[in-house]
Amino acid sequence: MELKDPGAELLTSLEQMIFKDMPQASLTTRNSIFSEYEQLRQGTGLQLDDFASAMGVTLAHVLEWEERRTQPTATELKLMRLIQAKKTLLQ
Repeated sequence: MELKDPGAELLTSLEQMIFKDMPQASLTTRNSIFSEYEQLRQGTGLQLDDFASAMGVTLAHVLEWEERRTQPTATELKLMRLIQAKKTLLQ
């Protein structure tokens, strides 16, 4: 039996509810993941330290993404989409 991550499942469900009317893009290349990351982070309007706090990661972790040394996981990208959507809804 496959163990499922309840946090990842919750993020997936929230993402599906928020973005149900938008077409889903398939991100298959490393560059497109970083491009999406950059768009999402900039779209939040948050400073790096505030963004790290909202993501629940360290500033060093965010800097790894900024410098393209590591790429965000699918779950982290989902959380970024939700943070950006919340910011957009509150404006």
